[in-house]
Amino acid sequence: MSRRVTIEIDECIGCGSCHDICPEVFDLNEEIEKAEIIKPEGGPEECIEEAMVECPMQCIYWEM
Repeated sequence: MSRRVTIEIDECIGCGSCHDICPEVFDLNEEIEKAEIIKPEGGPEECIEEAMVECPMQCIYWEM
């Protein structure tokens, strides 16, 4: 079973920290001022995990 990274978009405040930490997986959608996942199958787990920890809203998580 593989897991996919997910953002609870309603909770996101658009700070951009996830994009700064892991730009190959996250981007900041300037139209809606929220983060989005550009590579849902993931990327380097270390940077995804760091983005999860650094997210001020804790709205990034693994979906099984």
